[in-house]
Amino acid sequence: MTEKQQPGACIQCHASNLALYRFAGKGDVQKGFEQVSGMSYRDAREMKDDKGQPLVQHPIACVDCHDPKTMAVRVTRPGFIAGIKALKAKQGIADFDPNRDATRQEMRSFACGQCHVEYYIEGPGKVVTYPWANGLKVEEIEAYYEREGLTDWVHAETGTKMLKAQHPEFEVWSQGVHARAGVACADCHMPYERVGALKVSDHWVRSPLLNLNRACQTCHAVSEKELEARVLSIQDRHHALLQRAAKATTDMLDAIAAKKEGASEPALQAAAAQHRKAQWRLDFVAAENSMGFHAPQEFARILGEVIDHARQGQLEAERTLRKR
Repeated sequence: MTEKQQPGACIQCHASNLALYRFAGKGDVQKGFEQVSGMSYRDAREMKDDKGQPLVQHPIACVDCHDPKTMAVRVTRPGFIAGIKALKAKQGIADFDPNRDATRQEMRSFACGQCHVEYYIEGPGKVVTYPWANGLKVEEIEAYYEREGLTDWVHAETGTKMLKAQHPEFEVWSQGVHARAGVACADCHMPYERVGALKVSDHWVRSPLLNLNRACQTCHAVSEKELEARVLSIQDRHHALLQRAAKATTDMLDAIAAKKEGASEPALQAAAAQHRKAQWRLDFVAAENSMGFHAPQEFARILGEVIDHARQGQLEAERTLRKR
């Protein structure tokens, strides 16, 4: 996708944009967000204020995660604010505002969850929307998309209407043991360090494997070598299962492609339904960037479903061929 084709909605996470939203919405951030989302990325990126100064000058800046007056951690992305409000409403908490109602520890994950999430571009206005009204699990997001009638793309080989996952780190982390234990994203990716007499979060955001002492050993009283081995073992097993799920999906695609040889579209609808389910789950896992570590058991469950749906789809297609 070229910069000219990229929607303005993408600027929500690709640039420091509060000034842009306030200017476009004449002080109303939500209104400005909706207006900018409908523009092209280039036009949004090049907008200037009344003095001719560019409104977007930085990628991600301090103000995206911190209040400039108090330096308190905050959420600035309208898409996240709406998404977490919908999620909390599902959980029985009405009118949730993260900047007002969340704990400081929650905010140390919410600040990351502004961008490291699954989302879709809604309607002609192309507004970035987080599909959390049903929950954060892969099947809950899938149910939301089914209700909305969403199709991201059509598979060229099979003609199946497909869903495309983005990068659901926040959703997957939420299913893992660290989230359940109250460990925030920043605890591992931005661990505390001493600067003089102060304890501050390390803002060199990186893999905990590059900083095992402060990222992991504050909780896990074992050697760095042992911690690294645990992580790599999880990731190696996850990668192997991911490859098996991908192979099952490929076998299903090869079987469904038989429709090009004369099988009717209605005859392959059952296989297509399995294809959509399998590939959505496979993509959800592959697009997440922890290689299984954020929630190993949840990912194993999802990949098991990938293999199941893929093999069912393969059998449906092969059954269609036998009937011909």
